[in-house]
Amino acid sequence: MKYEKGDFVSKPVTGICKIEDILYLTPGDEKNKKLYYVMKPVEDEKEKIYIPVSNSRLRLCLTKEEGWNLIKRIPEIPTAWINNEKMREQSYKDAIKTNDPEALVAIIKMIYQRKQKRLAQGKKCTATDARYFQIAENLLYVELGVALEKPKQEICKTIIDYINQSKLED
Repeated sequence: MKYEKGDFVSKPVTGICKIEDILYLTPGDEKNKKLYYVMKPVEDEKEKIYIPVSNSRLRLCLTKEEGWNLIKRIPEIPTAWINNEKMREQSYKDAIKTNDPEALVAIIKMIYQRKQKRLAQGKKCTATDARYFQIAENLLYVELGVALEKPKQEICKTIIDYINQSKLED
């Protein structure tokens, strides 16, 4: 899919970026028809990312409607807990790489619920859970913030409210 200048796109691991330009970097690129997206991450206005149009793993940012639909579905999104720590970490990595909002919700929901249980037992959240929770939260909340035109903190509170709703229904 081709994107346009001004589009907000989601890039795996980096998160939401705005396409600033589409251009050839060098004269040789024109002959090879190798166009690049010039993008700025929403979280870091000073940074610029150059990605070849031909092999970009980008997707359009969620629309406002898609964002709200995702939030409303949080109670229904399953969290498949994996007891094996190595396999669990791999599932976290895969979800981050696929950059699928629903997979990010599943990670956030799973780790949040596990964290609540551990805290109730007087235990801390594991370092692995904390790291992937933060990555998944940042990717999802920034995207929802752009889609819904709301600050990240407000998105965070909304998501936690919906996760807590799903606990009541369990």
